[in-house]
Amino acid sequence: MSKSAFSRRGVLKSGALAGTGLALPTIFTASSAAAFTNDPTGSSVTLGFNVPQTGPYADEGADELRAYKLAVEHLNGGGDGGMMNTFSSKALQGNGILGKEVKYVTGDTQTKSDAARASAKSMIEKDGAVMITGGSSSGVAIAVQGLCQEAGVIFMAGLTHSNDTTGKDKKANGFRHFFNGYMSAAALAPVLKNLYGTDRNAYHLTADYTWGWTQEESIAAATEAMGWTTVNKVRTPLASTDFSSYIAPVLNSGADVLVLNHYGGNMVNSLTNAVQFGLREKVVNGKNFEIVVPLYSRLMAKGAGANVKGIHGSTNWHWSLQDEGSQAFVRSFGTKYGFPPSQAAHTVYCQTLLYADAVQRAGSFNPCAVGEALEDYEFDGLGNGKTLYRGDDHQCFKDVLVVRGKENPTSEFDLLEVVEVTPAAQVTYPVDHPMFAGGALGSCNPGS
Repeated sequence: MSKSAFSRRGVLKSGALAGTGLALPTIFTASSAAAFTNDPTGSSVTLGFNVPQTGPYADEGADELRAYKLAVEHLNGGGDGGMMNTFSSKALQGNGILGKEVKYVTGDTQTKSDAARASAKSMIEKDGAVMITGGSSSGVAIAVQGLCQEAGVIFMAGLTHSNDTTGKDKKANGFRHFFNGYMSAAALAPVLKNLYGTDRNAYHLTADYTWGWTQEESIAAATEAMGWTTVNKVRTPLASTDFSSYIAPVLNSGADVLVLNHYGGNMVNSLTNAVQFGLREKVVNGKNFEIVVPLYSRLMAKGAGANVKGIHGSTNWHWSLQDEGSQAFVRSFGTKYGFPPSQAAHTVYCQTLLYADAVQRAGSFNPCAVGEALEDYEFDGLGNGKTLYRGDDHQCFKDVLVVRGKENPTSEFDLLEVVEVTPAAQVTYPVDHPMFAGGALGSCNPGS
């Protein structure tokens, strides 16, 4: 048999022996009887939802958990089916996954890597979870992704925006639907250039962990390429709640733009402090002082209130999108919970459906068969336009949104407006881009 009949994961490609007249040996089929971690032999299958239920990203975690529960309901045939009805793949039938009822267990990451690994390990070893998903911190995502690689289960990353998740820390058992820091910069830079010109001095305040570092690197590179000067880069602890001591030096720095590489409660507090210090009313270098929030969410906008008016940033998805998939999800989520979903809710709902769909198409829960089904998979109907799950790094490539805080919101949920839908081609980069170098995807681990 030719080597080309096999994928680079060692799984036989579908139909490779079709027409040969040979019987397929069991060990070569996608539904191989070979052992793998937590092979669900009963009538149900367990997924592990590992989200921050406490800590600075708890709001995102709560919305993720809502979306996970909604996805399980839809997979098991409840509710209105949500985006299962608009998903370009029609493999899911509302009868669970491969006919098994979907059940779930939950864990609290506490937005701490050690706690996240411990809860994921417990779900795998004690609860029999065959897939782990969740998280609202890239530090957490990278830690749990590494654990899942070691344990032999699939990790469907939740909200993780660091370049490193699918860069130097990428793993064969890990997959990311969410966009990353490079994509935010690629989408934002042209908009910022048109708004504020090419002669600007930027001061960065940055969450001191993997996400903040790569977000800062991405935005600084993109803005410097269009003529901006980076005045300073200051790291702030993730546990910070008062950023006054970090904001004060900005006043005399010569900067006329403040870039807040903060997320969740950090961004709410740092932006609030910046407004309290009067930065938005200042004129520096003959220019109105501006603030940029590279990674935005509706939940952050709600927390920051009127302070977000007119401030630009990027987001993975927004509930105001009018495509069929987005509106189907908004309708389902809103009916169940009484308010629109966040981007965190959207990405984890998509990840749950994408995992279930991959299992269904592979005909197996074996993580190597599932990974093979996800690699270089093109799909549509999940709210971001046509999307590719690139096989070389397990990163999704899709449209990215540039948003702005609304000047005249009509409700507590109507706080952001989409000002630009950046096409996937503009945010796509080669797999060997320097910002993503240093790590190898490696081989799938099915565990035992």
